Amino acid sequence: MSFKGFSIDGLKFLLENKFNNSKTWYEDHKDVYKQYVYNPFVQLITELAPSMTEIDSKIITIPSKLISRVRRDTRFSKDKTLYRDNAWLVFLRDKSQMSSSPCFWFEISQRGSSYGVGYYGAQAASMANMREMILSGHPAFLNALKCYESQDTFVIGGEMYKRSKFPDQPENLKSWLDRKNIFFECAQNDFKLAFSQELPDVLKNGFTSLKPIYEFLCAIELSQ
Repeated sequence: MSFKGFSIDGLKFLLENKFNNSKTWYEDHKDVYKQYVYNPFVQLITELAPSMTEIDSKIITIPSKLISRVRRDTRFSKDKTLYRDNAWLVFLRDKSQMSSSPCFWFEISQRGSSYGVGYYGAQAASMANMREMILSGHPAFLNALKCYESQDTFVIGGEMYKRSKFPDQPENLKSWLDRKNIFFECAQNDFKLAFSQELPDVLKNGFTSLKPIYEFLCAIELSQ
């Protein structure tokens, strides 16, 4: 069961499912979701799994645990829309092993797609520990910094403080130090990559190249 690419049919289903906002409509069209959204993600994960376990033998590769749920959790949100119009996968360790888990992801939305590595929502303690490791020149950070600065595919992201807490540090370090969350992303504003059968190879190469950054994020968690 090789990956053949995502399609307009999957995006159309996600958009219509969100628009209809109905459990009945979703149940009536669940086979469409399975064929054009869920199954392609399963195929993609299956092809990526060997490369991901080479990066980290503790990474989970069971598709059902890695694919986003089609229904939103609205318990703590003012937006009570039942369904989302995007879908994603995350490769990460068992969350019980870390206070917050860094992950690799791939997402497809109505605007395009993105992939990378980082935190979905880093805890304050993790970011504080990260800053200590950066300021002390920890070897894992130096490897991560070299990795990031030697490429031009991924861009650092994450909400930043309005005023730098480290005004005397070099600009390249402040880009890491002054964030409330952190991730490294390659975004596409079209569907050329997502619809391509080459997507697994692109993700394998991209994720493998990010291994030093992933290892730094894991070191942050494991040193707490």
